[in-house]
Amino acid sequence: MPGDRAAFLKASWVNVVSNVLKIVVEGVLGVLSGSLALMADAAHSVADLLASAVVLVWGRFVYDDPDASHPHGHERFEPLSALFVGGVLVLLGLKLLYDSGNALLTGPSAEYSTILVVGLLFALVDRYACYWYTCLVNRDVESPSLRALAADSKNDIYTTLAAFAGVAGMALGYPIFDPLAGGLVSLLVIYQGVDISRENIRYLSDGAPPAEDRERIEEAIRSHPEVRGVHDFVAYYSGHVIEVEFHAEIDGDHSLAAAHDIETELRDRVREIEPVSDVHVHLDPAGLGEWKDASERSSASTTPP
Repeated sequence: MPGDRAAFLKASWVNVVSNVLKIVVEGVLGVLSGSLALMADAAHSVADLLASAVVLVWGRFVYDDPDASHPHGHERFEPLSALFVGGVLVLLGLKLLYDSGNALLTGPSAEYSTILVVGLLFALVDRYACYWYTCLVNRDVESPSLRALAADSKNDIYTTLAAFAGVAGMALGYPIFDPLAGGLVSLLVIYQGVDISRENIRYLSDGAPPAEDRERIEEAIRSHPEVRGVHDFVAYYSGHVIEVEFHAEIDGDHSLAAAHDIETELRDRVREIEPVSDVHVHLDPAGLGEWKDASERSSASTTPP
């Protein structure tokens, strides 16, 4: 819908601008002070900026109508962009973990300054505001890409708090806290990246939706007064939406027009369930036994010799 597209683009721009501000503030202060924790947090935001830019440019294609090159629509673009977010976070987290380990071995060199606290406070406010706004928009848009960016903004709050611990350690005369905080930041980054990647790989690989969603869909079909049975039921993700295929068994004496009406009613029933998109219905006359034969063949093929 046009309103969803506009809200998606606005939230994506907010994430881009928020990351730019955080990078500038933390990056400058980190370089001037030599704080590894602050530079790690700024570097994390560089990946966030890249990810939010990819979502802004790439994720919006999901709102384009089907065309000759993508006849089933553009739903897969969005989880693909979210998967990129997760992959970048994993790679960056591994790099930060290496840098922190190296600093622990060679000895920290950061120097404390009160301006570091000011910079970290700005970063906290900046990322919390971005997280809150992105979640607010996504209540209506329900976008996996925005959900990934919101999770990343929330993760930034934790990484900034970890950087705070490093700065506090320096203030108390324990500079070793700085690379320790950097290492903690890197582990949080890796965990978030893996979590985002796993979710969107399921969307891109035609994975099955949760059992409760499949049960709701099948119940909507079986509750139709003309349906006598259901077989060959399949529900799978196509992008972040669900496609459904099934055979519905109805009385065989219906006219072609009546059968068409039943098929339309079944399709409409299923499409009312979020996030179902396409529905493919095949009607069979009840009592034909086709589904029983298919079930027996399936059982025989899975029975060990």
